[in-house]
Amino acid sequence: MANLAQAIRLALHFGEENLGVTDIFGEDVGAPLGGVFTATQGLKTAWNTPLDERGIIGTALGIAYAGGKPVAEIQFCDYIYNVIDLLKLCGNVTWSSAGEYHVPMVLMTPVGSGIHGSMYHSHSFESIATHIQGWKIVMPSNPKDAYGLMLSAIAEPNPVLFLAPKALMRQKGAELIPGEPADEKTLHNMIDAPLGDRSDWQPNWPPVEDYRVAIGEAKIARAGTQLTVVTYGRMLPLSVNAAETLAKEGLDIEVIDLRTIYPFDLPMVKASVEKTGRLLVINEDTEVTNFGEHIIRKVLDEAFYSLEVKPELLAGLDVPGVGLAWGYEQNSVPQADDVLAAMRRLATERA
Repeated sequence: MANLAQAIRLALHFGEENLGVTDIFGEDVGAPLGGVFTATQGLKTAWNTPLDERGIIGTALGIAYAGGKPVAEIQFCDYIYNVIDLLKLCGNVTWSSAGEYHVPMVLMTPVGSGIHGSMYHSHSFESIATHIQGWKIVMPSNPKDAYGLMLSAIAEPNPVLFLAPKALMRQKGAELIPGEPADEKTLHNMIDAPLGDRSDWQPNWPPVEDYRVAIGEAKIARAGTQLTVVTYGRMLPLSVNAAETLAKEGLDIEVIDLRTIYPFDLPMVKASVEKTGRLLVINEDTEVTNFGEHIIRKVLDEAFYSLEVKPELLAGLDVPGVGLAWGYEQNSVPQADDVLAAMRRLATERA
């Protein structure tokens, strides 16, 4: 079973071989490192850039304008804030040209906490990103979805932001990517670069297939009838585990994995809320102007009379960053106990 970083690498390999990817680049993206999470090891179109986020985005825009299909990386989303104006330019192209021009680029960046990354390696970015019009935004919670979402992102004619949860990069999947070997050691030997000298190393790519997860389609990760939990990324496995724990207490909780943050799957969320009468949105972004508030507002517009209790958002605290000490990180973003408590409280709240 591939882990999430390997799944991204397999998808990028398929993209450069079959979907026209011309360039994969960013800081340490090329040889010898192949990305800080090894998500770009062994890719034939991967190359390194200077530590220049504005240069990375400007280059990607230029390649896309010239007819190429780039996949660029900002090494951590914490360093993306000095390119907001360029992201806006990328997103404006199709609209401002009345559909005449397109920007077929993917921008991937690791997001979120969970790796003790402190102030400069623990931010979330999805809420701010949804204010940059013209971009589609995806965030997988498992390797198979990461593979399928990346292929769909590459195939898009306009820019897609691929947000990879840092804390899940080494998590193995429960489902095989079509074409990958079932034995993880076999996969490791085929595509993971050895330690030490890599000058003569070449990957032996497995025959992965064209498997896609449609952008804009959520997935019911766990069916239930008493509470709808909407989440994504790192919070998804925490939510599913909490729902399984609460099932032993007689609570039947539905967990939806958004997979696409924008445009999110409102029909699925609405149908679930109409069934359960309760809504909890969970993510680790800071609580003020959190995208979860938008989800709640849309549910209020579309399914207000189905709600039995007020909907709630469980999110990160309104603080400037996540501290290095575990106590700071633990109390800055939702943890397993917080998820469990919020789900239990809302599922049992008297209507």
